[in-house]
Amino acid sequence: MKAMILAAGRGERMRPLTDHCPKPLLKVAGIPLIEHHINKLAQCGITDIIINYAWLGEMIVDYLGDGKKFGVNISYSAENNGALETAGGIIQALPLLSKNNDNEPFMLINGDIFTDFSFADMPILAKDQLAHICLVNNPDHNIKGDFIFDNNQLTNIENQSQSTLKNTYTFSGLSLFRTDFFKGENAAQISKLGPMLKKAVGDSKVSASILDGTWTDVGTPERLAYLNR
Repeated sequence: MKAMILAAGRGERMRPLTDHCPKPLLKVAGIPLIEHHINKLAQCGITDIIINYAWLGEMIVDYLGDGKKFGVNISYSAENNGALETAGGIIQALPLLSKNNDNEPFMLINGDIFTDFSFADMPILAKDQLAHICLVNNPDHNIKGDFIFDNNQLTNIENQSQSTLKNTYTFSGLSLFRTDFFKGENAAQISKLGPMLKKAVGDSKVSASILDGTWTDVGTPERLAYLNR
């Protein structure tokens, strides 16, 4: 299995920390966020890693290099005209993710999360599913949640009355995708993953599980400081 780490975002909410440092290189316990992910991937035997970059991306490349010092092989997908958003970045990188146009799953990791979850414990993606997402209890900054997950069934919040919402969870930024999930999408276009994911959930093509372990969306300087404390 290959893995892709999303690392192209500007990190507006992280300013001024990200004015001169890309968000994935911000440190937790003295180690850049993205290095935590790479170490965890190496520990579970996933050594082919694709990283997209845009804002200050040359700093990411300079720090990580080809990955050999971490025991992995890193390929890069440069978004030279600006970040293509989550889906756009993945679509541009598909030639690096797919081998012989097969439909094997790849692991997708947001570069700005932190978790102690073992990537070796990711479930196997069922053959009839295009994606699997790991969910977490709703944090304070997303108290409504992103999806409903009840009795192992994943549904969109939009399908339910707001007054009766329950069993809602937040997408953790850790997932598995088949390359066919993005089939037919145009490359090099700015596009977000969220709407595509919700459509696939509506089509019953996405499974889910609750992430076991600690998790933080390191989206603001305050959350980074809290995590380091």
